[in-house]
Amino acid sequence: MLYNVLDLIMWILAICAFGMSAWALIHAIRSPARAFAVAGKQTKKMWLIILVLATLFSFMAAVGYFGIGLGQLNIFAIASVIASGIYLADVKPAVSEVGKGGNSGPYGPW
Repeated sequence: MLYNVLDLIMWILAICAFGMSAWALIHAIRSPARAFAVAGKQTKKMWLIILVLATLFSFMAAVGYFGIGLGQLNIFAIASVIASGIYLADVKPAVSEVGKGGNSGPYGPW
């Protein structure tokens, strides 16, 4: 009974890792390439490669491709969470700020 509960928890964590990686990948796809350079981050192409691999590995962990049963977290799934976390915590806020005008008031730009 205990192993079933732990397997369920690991599967939920793997699904959350996949969702986090997919969210980061979608944001990177929708962001303009110029914003990465202006923010002083790696290029958009580099982040897309990293996030596609992270999404792929987290998806494979969620469907149980690597091990016996569902949700076996491994080193690749953990690395995908780290890569997605770095993107969401550091790159996403910097890239999102590019292009926003600093002269906007409470009802729009002046």
